[in-house]
Amino acid sequence: MKLQHRASTRLTASVAALGTVTAMGLAACSSGGTSESGNATSGSASGEVAQITYLHRLPDGDGMTKVNDIVARWNSAHPDIQVTATKFDGAAADMVKKLETDINADNGPCLAQLGYGEVPTMYVKGLTEDVTEYAEQYKSDFSEGTLNMMKVGDTVVGLPQDTGPMVYFYNKAEFDKLGISVPTTAQEFIDTAAKTAAEGKYIAVFPTDERQDWMSGLAASAGAVWYSVVDDKWQVNVDSEESGRVASFWQTMLDDKSVPALERWGDAFAKGTADHEIIGHLGAAWEAALLLDTMKDTDNEGEWAVSVLPDFGAGEMSGPNGGSGVAVMKGCQYPEQAMEFNDWFNTQIDDLVTQGLVTAATGAMTTPDAIKAFYGGQDVFATLNQANEDMNPDWSFMPYFSAIGSDMGAAWPAAADGSAPVSNIFSGAQSSSLKALTDAGLPAEAK
Repeated sequence: MKLQHRASTRLTASVAALGTVTAMGLAACSSGGTSESGNATSGSASGEVAQITYLHRLPDGDGMTKVNDIVARWNSAHPDIQVTATKFDGAAADMVKKLETDINADNGPCLAQLGYGEVPTMYVKGLTEDVTEYAEQYKSDFSEGTLNMMKVGDTVVGLPQDTGPMVYFYNKAEFDKLGISVPTTAQEFIDTAAKTAAEGKYIAVFPTDERQDWMSGLAASAGAVWYSVVDDKWQVNVDSEESGRVASFWQTMLDDKSVPALERWGDAFAKGTADHEIIGHLGAAWEAALLLDTMKDTDNEGEWAVSVLPDFGAGEMSGPNGGSGVAVMKGCQYPEQAMEFNDWFNTQIDDLVTQGLVTAATGAMTTPDAIKAFYGGQDVFATLNQANEDMNPDWSFMPYFSAIGSDMGAAWPAAADGSAPVSNIFSGAQSSSLKALTDAGLPAEAK
């Protein structure tokens, strides 16, 4: 007998908001057979080979250690647990749609890569397995903050794979010329920004095209916990004291004209960094390689460096901007074996770094030579790993998190041009969070 969600009870069950599997679904006995995905749909006899399928969207580009080659090593060493990996080439949103369709047709994969913001939505739709009992033994392999993003309430649905902790990139050569050091607190940052702006140099930008994930990552870095579950009800605290500190941080610098408001992914940012006008950026760890590409063939080689964030009031802390984990999907016949592979795969650090990932696993990452050269010989990935360790341990996402993006985006231009306060970004997200949850039939209240 296996506890499963029935399609007709998924929404109703999710209203129990993250209680036990028993509270969320009906008991259903499996019948014999094996799905086309290779995941058996019935119990296996002792000694039967566990067939695990894994759907991912890793880049698998030239010069990278291919996913199938990593999996082949596992299969060679584990004849009783055989894994088949398949790459999904479409957009992340399309992969989520495919997963929902396939799982509802009893043809889903056993393991799938999910963005951290997607995890709660897939959970409340009944599309993931509860693997809490198997996850405990792997806790030491990952930081607490990254593990928490593969949980909904107290339920673990998988293991983290890569992260995008917020860090600070800066032009060390320009800092040295100006006689300034990396700010260690928010107030020091504000003061330094004013000083360098007077010299025509900007230690940060307010990005007009980086919104939901970027701002939530900074709020998490200030110690914010936007979403939690108490007594089977979602608590929403987006417009919090911690978020207010972040709003005040940017408001002060925008009012003082000590940071420009411009597109992070636009020509002005690229030109500003190349010309040594923009000499710092608060961004995600995965931008380390992208900044190298942005300033390719300029005289910035060897000048830049990476630091942990300044203290926004919660001590040395970071928050997530992007990243994904590998979840055990509903219908997986071998969740224990799937988690064993899941842990092994996501701790193959050297291989995953070649895929461009900042891994969630706690072991040391080797900085690629090209990145080390651009950042003046710095062991960049050691700093990025420190940011992983500093990840807000209490941060998690809510179901339908993507729904708050439009209201945050609507408030952004006015904040950027000074016609409305930055704090409107958070107050709008507070309202849209409550609406998204209640529209989905989930009990929610402002904290």
